Amino acid sequence: MTEPNVESQGRDLNKEDLNEAIVDLDPNHENSNKVKRRLLLRRFWQSAFGFWSKTRGERRAWFLTGLILVLILLNLAASFGMNIWNREIFDALEKRDSSRVLFIALIYFPLLGASVCVMIAQVYGKMTMQRRWRAWLTHHLLDRWLRNGRYYQLHLVTGDHRNPEYRIADDVRLATEAPVDFSVGLTNAVLSALMFIAVLWTIGGSLSFEIGGTSITIPGFLVVAAVIYAVFASGFMTWIGRRFVTVSEQKNQAEAEYRYTLTRLSENGESVAVLGGEEEERASVNESLGTVLRRWRDISFQTMRTTIVSQTSSYIAPVLPILLSAPKYLNGSMSLGEVMQAASAFTIVQAAFNWLVDNYPRLSDWTASACRVSSMMVSLDALERAEGGEGVERIERGETEGVALRLRDLSVMLDDGTAVVKDAEVVIMPGERVLIAGESGTGKSTLVRAIAGLWPWGKGQVETGRGQKMLLMPQRAYVPVGTLRRAATYPEPLESASDADIQRVLKMVGLGHLADKLDDDSAWDRTLSGGEKQRLAFARIFLHQPDIVVLDEATSALDPDSQDKLMELLTQELASLTIVSVGHRPELEAFHSRKIVLERRRGGAKFVTDIQLSSKPRGRLIRDWLRFRARAKAAS
Repeated sequence: MTEPNVESQGRDLNKEDLNEAIVDLDPNHENSNKVKRRLLLRRFWQSAFGFWSKTRGERRAWFLTGLILVLILLNLAASFGMNIWNREIFDALEKRDSSRVLFIALIYFPLLGASVCVMIAQVYGKMTMQRRWRAWLTHHLLDRWLRNGRYYQLHLVTGDHRNPEYRIADDVRLATEAPVDFSVGLTNAVLSALMFIAVLWTIGGSLSFEIGGTSITIPGFLVVAAVIYAVFASGFMTWIGRRFVTVSEQKNQAEAEYRYTLTRLSENGESVAVLGGEEEERASVNESLGTVLRRWRDISFQTMRTTIVSQTSSYIAPVLPILLSAPKYLNGSMSLGEVMQAASAFTIVQAAFNWLVDNYPRLSDWTASACRVSSMMVSLDALERAEGGEGVERIERGETEGVALRLRDLSVMLDDGTAVVKDAEVVIMPGERVLIAGESGTGKSTLVRAIAGLWPWGKGQVETGRGQKMLLMPQRAYVPVGTLRRAATYPEPLESASDADIQRVLKMVGLGHLADKLDDDSAWDRTLSGGEKQRLAFARIFLHQPDIVVLDEATSALDPDSQDKLMELLTQELASLTIVSVGHRPELEAFHSRKIVLERRRGGAKFVTDIQLSSKPRGRLIRDWLRFRARAKAAS
């Protein structure tokens, strides 16, 4: 397989090249997963290394890096001191020198104290680095995710970015914690190996023996044995755990899907309870849980296989150097202290060489998490490029004079270029109240999201009056976590409205029974009914007083009388307000001066009717007339 845009693997690809290479991979090719994983890791490091950047990085990053390196060296010196102490104490015991044993024993305590202090400082420095790096990368990702409505747009486009909240909360943590541990461990392993190989070479010397009358001498035989043993153990671990990365990725994705299933059930608990869908939801949860358990079973099998190597190595490593040194000890060329020092050094060298053996499972987990974070970065990169004009065309937004809202040759498309609404031409003057009607599925909600700036794909222009403030009210009103005061003033700060103003508008919209609970921190999202949430959304209009409000089925949860009262309030209290509404109820026509009908056509829906409604009677009369007509029809 040829890697797209990766002909020279040593070349430092930029972000655009990497994204193109990832997208162009053939998913059916046997090597595509490995190539994609390598490209995703490279993309991850392109962003993660920004932590050490002079322009946009953390100012203490290099200081922490230098501090950790110094502490590693001090810890290495403490380990060497312990190794020397080990030799001296056994030599003194072998000679039965009680005074020497007592002196060396007393030295152990300050040596131990120094070693513990250095290790504590190293742990603090390492965890501080992890905490700051995680904070930096999380802020970097959140800034990109929350910019220009990308957190919403990710749900509308294809790509490997499911469960972004899990990637930001958990995968970023794993992706930043593990590299610091790996860097510290690898640096310590390399330096320890170099230092204690020298100790083994010096103490062990050469080993001579005869085979068939031929004298054979192996210089540095303990070093040779350590290298051979480490190569064998590491190679065997790499082979036996070769599927660990793939299994870890599958496990992490299954966990994310399981969490999403439970979160979705919790958020929609009322609807499920009303419909009696507990059994169906339980089946869905059981299926998701079953997938998680199967993935954990795969992980357990992989862990069992790697445990065979690691556990066997942990038993052999301390014994092997003693057996190898036994001949030299028995012939008097090595003292007991030197044998024990060699055993200690051999164990340290073996631990250094077997760093991969000990960290392979965690390295696999890190790879899976880093790839998931990188996949989200790639999707954000695609949205960012689209904002710059690449790929599918984008709707242009601007300001104009003399009108509240103007759509110029506006076509609204999906992210793959499929047209939803085609060639819309509309001019809405300040104070006009326009109702957009049409059959379900014609793209009305998509159109109003394009007008509000949430839907970017398409062509043409959306122009608003210069300095005009627009507010979108979706069908499902959002209620943030916190007090009722915050829910009423959202998204403005709490101090944007006084208690008197908030209580006044709550009474206006029919929420007077909540006026004295502004500072109650309750689960308002679950406590309030659908109709009360929509009333709360109207309260925000009166508090924020925008110039243009876009209503997308914003009264669907209200009874007709309540809808009439709120719409009448809107037209009376904010007479200069420009209203653009999407709704199906005929009664809404009474509160609008104009009606535009959207009709589904081949190649995209179009506006087919634009009529004035200013002569229509009021909403209550329309509703009574419609009810009378329905009763008369039923009677006939």
